[in-house]
Amino acid sequence: MPNKKFDKNEKEMRSKLNRLFGLFFQFEEISKVAEINTYEEAVAFIHGRTKFKKIPTLKRMKKFMEVLGNPQDKLTMIHIAGTNGKGSTLTFLRGMLQETGYKVGTFTSPFLVRFNERISVDGQPISDAEILRLVQKLYPVIAKLDAQLPEGGPTEFEIITAMMFTYFAEGHADIVLVEVGIGGLFDSTNVLTPAVSVIVNIGFDHMKLLGNTLTEIATQKAGIIKNGIPAVIGQMDEESLTAITKVASEKHSPLLCFNRDYRVSKRQYQDLWSQRFNFETDTVQFKKLKIQMLGDYQINNAATALEAYLTFMAKQNISVTEKNVKQGLANAFWAGRFERVNDQPLVVLDGAHNEPAMQEVTNLLATHFKQMEVYVVIAILEDKQYHKMIETLGSLTNVHIIATTFAGPGKRKAASLSELQTSVKTANSVQTEENWQLAIDQASHEMSSDDLLLITGSLYFISDVRKLFVS
Repeated sequence: MPNKKFDKNEKEMRSKLNRLFGLFFQFEEISKVAEINTYEEAVAFIHGRTKFKKIPTLKRMKKFMEVLGNPQDKLTMIHIAGTNGKGSTLTFLRGMLQETGYKVGTFTSPFLVRFNERISVDGQPISDAEILRLVQKLYPVIAKLDAQLPEGGPTEFEIITAMMFTYFAEGHADIVLVEVGIGGLFDSTNVLTPAVSVIVNIGFDHMKLLGNTLTEIATQKAGIIKNGIPAVIGQMDEESLTAITKVASEKHSPLLCFNRDYRVSKRQYQDLWSQRFNFETDTVQFKKLKIQMLGDYQINNAATALEAYLTFMAKQNISVTEKNVKQGLANAFWAGRFERVNDQPLVVLDGAHNEPAMQEVTNLLATHFKQMEVYVVIAILEDKQYHKMIETLGSLTNVHIIATTFAGPGKRKAASLSELQTSVKTANSVQTEENWQLAIDQASHEMSSDDLLLITGSLYFISDVRKLFVS
C-alpha cells in the first residue's frame, strides 16, 4: 500500500530542491555580469538572446518593466507604428520638435550603421559606454527572469526596449519618439502610454506574425491606440481605415485622418533632390513646405508628422510657429531612404524592403527619373515577397536589374538567385551575381555617366553597402 506521508514528504523535498537549483542557477547567471566588461560583449549578449517566443504576449515585458520600476511611466512619448515610413515620419517629427526647443530622444529599428543608433538624442546615437552601462544595469534583472519565467526571460528586442526606457527615464530627453518594432498590439514597446499615437500606413509585410489580410494587419497595428489618446492616421486604404476606426471607437480615441482632418495640395518637385507641398487643416495652413526626401510617400509622411506635431503641441498648450515647422521639415534627413551617396556616377541607396515600399520606389522612378536609364543592384531577404518586388521594379522599361545576395541577420537568409531569371516577368531580363560587391562593379561598368545606379532591398543589405560610400 502506498505511503501517502512519504509521497507528500518526497514532493516537498523535490519542491525545495527545485527552488534551490533555481536560486543556484539564478546566482550563477547574475555572477556572469562580470563577464560583460566591454561594449562588444554587451552587444553580443543582446544579439545572442532569443528573437521571438512561440506565443505573442506583453506579460513578460510588463513583468520586466515592473521589476525595473516602470521607467516607461516617467516619460512623455509619441508612439509610431506602420508598415513603412515609420523612420521618415519620426525624423520629420524630430526635426520640428528640435526646432521648437525640445531635446528629443528616439528609438528606431533596425540600425543602419551601428547598433547605438537605435537609442539616440537629437539624432546622435548614445555612446558605447552607455550601451555597456545599460546592459550591466539590466543584466541581474534579466538573469532573474530567466530563472523565474517558464518560457524564459526577455527576448532581444524586449531587452533593447527596456534599455531605451531605462535610459530616457534618467532624464536624457524632454520627449521620446518610439518606433514600433513589428505590428503594435504585442510589440514590446506597447507597454507605454503616449501623448499621441501615430499609424503611418498599412501594407502586406510580416504576414506570418500579423495576419494575411489588411484588416488583420491593421488591427494589430491599431493595438498601439490607447484609451482617450488621439491617434494620427496616415494615408490609408479603406479596409485598413475601417479596422483602425473600429479599435479607436472601442478605445474612445479621437482619430485625425489623412485627406479628412488634414490635407496636402500642390505637390511639386523644386529640383531633382527636393520637393514642396502645401498643408492644411480646418484651422491652420502652411504653404510651400520643403523636404529633401523624395517621393509622394515622403510628402505623406511629412504631413502625418506635421499633424502629429500639431496635435502634441495643442495638448501641451504651446503655440506653433511657421518657422519651426518649415525649418524642421527642410532639415530632416533619414539615411538609406533614397539617399544620394555619390554624384559621378549618380548612386542612390534605398531600403525598400517589402512590396509596398518597392511600389513607392517604382512610382518615384517612373515619374522623377524616367529620363534616365536606371541600373539596380538588389538583395532581398527570402521571407519577403521577393519575386513580386522584383517584378514590380522590373516593370519599367528603363530599369535594368542585377539580383545579388548578402549575409542576412542571424538565421535569416537572402533570397536564392537560382530560379529568378526564369520565375519573374520583367521588361528587361534579370541578371544575377552572388557577390554583391561584384554586382555593383558589374552595374557600374554597364551604365553611362548619365545613368542612375540604385542599390536597394533589405535594410540590412543597405547597411553593408553604405559603408562603401559613407565614412
